[in-house]
Amino acid sequence: MCGICGVFNLSPNQRTDKVIIQQMLEMIKHRGPDGVGIYCDDTIAMGNARLSIIDLVTGDQPIANEDETLWIVMNGEIFNYIELRQELEQRGHQFTTQSDTETALHAYEDFGEQCLERFNGQFSLAIWDKANHSLFLARDRLGITPLYYTIYQDRLIFGSEIKAILAYPGMHAEINQLALQQVFTFWSAQSPRSIFKGINELIPGHYLVAKEDQITLKSFWSLDFTKPAAFKTEEEYLEQLESLLVDSVHLRLRSDVPVGVYLSGGIDSSIITSLIRQYSNYPLETFSISFSDPQFDESAYQLEVANFFDARHHVVRCGYEDIGKIFPEVIWHAETPLLRTAPAPMFLLSRLVNSFKYRVVLTGEGADEFFGGYDIFKETQIRRFWAKDPESTMRPLLLKRLYTDIEGLFADQLEYMKAFFRNGLTDTASPYYSHMLRWNTTGRTMRFLQNSEGLVQSPIEALPENFSHWSGLAKAQYLEIVTFLSPYLLSSQGDRMAMGNSVEARQPYLDYHISEFCNRLPDRLKLHGLKEKWLLKRLGAKTLPEIIWKRLKKPYRAPINQCFFSHPPEYVHELLSEKYINESGYYNTRAVMALIQKASSATRLGEVDSMAIAGIISLQLIYQLFIKEFRLKPPQSNIIKSIEG
Repeated sequence: MCGICGVFNLSPNQRTDKVIIQQMLEMIKHRGPDGVGIYCDDTIAMGNARLSIIDLVTGDQPIANEDETLWIVMNGEIFNYIELRQELEQRGHQFTTQSDTETALHAYEDFGEQCLERFNGQFSLAIWDKANHSLFLARDRLGITPLYYTIYQDRLIFGSEIKAILAYPGMHAEINQLALQQVFTFWSAQSPRSIFKGINELIPGHYLVAKEDQITLKSFWSLDFTKPAAFKTEEEYLEQLESLLVDSVHLRLRSDVPVGVYLSGGIDSSIITSLIRQYSNYPLETFSISFSDPQFDESAYQLEVANFFDARHHVVRCGYEDIGKIFPEVIWHAETPLLRTAPAPMFLLSRLVNSFKYRVVLTGEGADEFFGGYDIFKETQIRRFWAKDPESTMRPLLLKRLYTDIEGLFADQLEYMKAFFRNGLTDTASPYYSHMLRWNTTGRTMRFLQNSEGLVQSPIEALPENFSHWSGLAKAQYLEIVTFLSPYLLSSQGDRMAMGNSVEARQPYLDYHISEFCNRLPDRLKLHGLKEKWLLKRLGAKTLPEIIWKRLKKPYRAPINQCFFSHPPEYVHELLSEKYINESGYYNTRAVMALIQKASSATRLGEVDSMAIAGIISLQLIYQLFIKEFRLKPPQSNIIKSIEG
C-alpha cells in the first residue's frame, strides 16, 4: 500500500503550492517510505508516498494515461490487474509501466465509474480528469484501505489518514461529539463520520465525483444476504469454497517482494497457511503474537501449526508494560479513541515483520464475520429461540455456551446470565435485535463523558431495502460487518497498525467473490446449531491438525487495566491527573477520578470499566496529540516524481 493526499479547488482559487502536498505526505511517510510523487496544476495538487510492492522499477506515481489527460494516485492493490491489463491491451491501451495502478487508470479511461465493479482488490484512489475538470475518489468494497476528506476554504482536501488533512495550512482538529458517543457505544465512529468534526471518511464501496462546486457520492457495491433459489449440496458448497479460497490466496501472493503470514493459532489464519503450503512454492514465513498473561496467549497452537507446515516462525512477546509503553504511538496511527488495547500488540507484530524486511502479510480477518464465527451470532440464535417460549426453563440453559473466553464475565451465575440476556428478549422485530445488548453494555461507558445523555441508538442511517426479509443470522452478520469489521477491525486494528510500520496486510477472506459466496450460503453451513463456521471447519479438517480445526473460537484480545496501572507509563500520570481531565473538557470528572482510583487498586476490572479505562486514556491521547500539540513534520522525503501541469 501507499499513502495519498490532495487538494482540489471547488471554485477559482490560488494554485496549491507543491510544498503543501509535500508537508501532507510527510505526515503519512510511514505508509510510503520509498519516496513521494506529486502532480500540480491550477485546479488540483495531489501526491503519493510510495511503499514499493508491485513494479519496483517503473511504478512510481502519479501515473498518466497516453495523452496525459488523466492522472492517478492510488493506495492499495488491484490483485487481478494482470487479467485486466490483458483485456485493456486488446482494446488498444498502451502501458508504460508494469503496475496495477496504471491498469486501474486505463480501466477508468475505458469503463468510467463502472471500472470499480471489475476491480478485485483493496484500494483507495484519486483520478484527476483534466479534460473534464473532475476529480474521482473511490474506496474498496469493505473499506480495507482508508480515505478521508473535508471541505475547507472552498477546497476539497483528501488523504489516506487524517493527519495529512490536518497538515493543510489553517486546519485544526476538534472532537465530533456524536462520533465520540458512537465510539463509546459501538467501539468506533460510524461511517461516514470520523472522530474529528468536519472530516469524513469515504464510505466503503462508494465513490465521489467533484466537479467545480458540485460533489456527488454514489455506491458501487453493497452487502446482500438474499439467498438464491438454486439448491446445492453441502459437498458442492465445500468444493466451491476451496476453489475460491485457493484463487484468492494466489492473487494475494502477487508481489515483487516477499509475503509472510500472520498466524493466530485459530482456524482462519491456519487455513491460509495451509493453502500457501499446498498450492504454491512460496517460502512460508509466519508471524505471531504471544502474551506473558496466559489468559490471552495462544502461542502453543501457533507453534503447532507452524511446525506442522514446516514454516519459519517468528514471535513477538507482549507483556503489560510493552502494551502500555507503545499505546501513545498506537493512538497516533489509529487517529481515534479505542475501547480496547488489542491494536497495540498488532502494532508490535507489524514492527517484527518489518524487522525481517517483509512488507506484505496475509491475514485471517473477515472469516468470523462472513462464516458466522463470533459468539454474538450464537447469542442471537439462542435468544430468538428462547423468545419463542420466554417462560421456558430449559432454553436459557444454552446461554452457558456463550463468551466462555471472557474471564469472570458471568462467573458461572446462570440466574445472572438469564436476567442479562432476557433484556429485550421478545423485541425480535427490532432491526438491531442482535446487537442491542452489546451496544447497551458498551454504552454504559458513556457515564464517564460530560455529555452522556441521549444514548445513540442507531449506527446506520439507512438499512438495505430488503433487510427485513433476511434471516436473523444474516441481519446480525450485516450489523457486525458494517459497524465493527470495517470501522474498527480493518482500520484501528488492521490497516493503521500494519502501515504504521510500512507493512501491507492482505485478507484473502475479504475477496469479494468469497464474501458474496458466504452471503448466499444457507445459515446451517455457517452456524450449524451452535457450531460456528461449519463449512470453513470442514475445509480445515482436510488439511489441519485436529487440535486446530476442532478448537472452540477464542477471540483475539489483549489485557487493559494492568497495562496502565501495574507499572504505569509516565504519560498515564499526567493524562489521568484531575487537572488534565478537566482541561480536555470531555468528562464527568467525578466519575472518571473514582474509576481511576478503583483501577489503581484493582488486580482486574470488569469488562465495562476496562473499556472505559482504555477509552479515557486514548481520548486523552487524541486531545494531546491532535488537538493540543499537533506537530508538523518538516518535509524530508525524497521526491521521486514531480509533474507540473
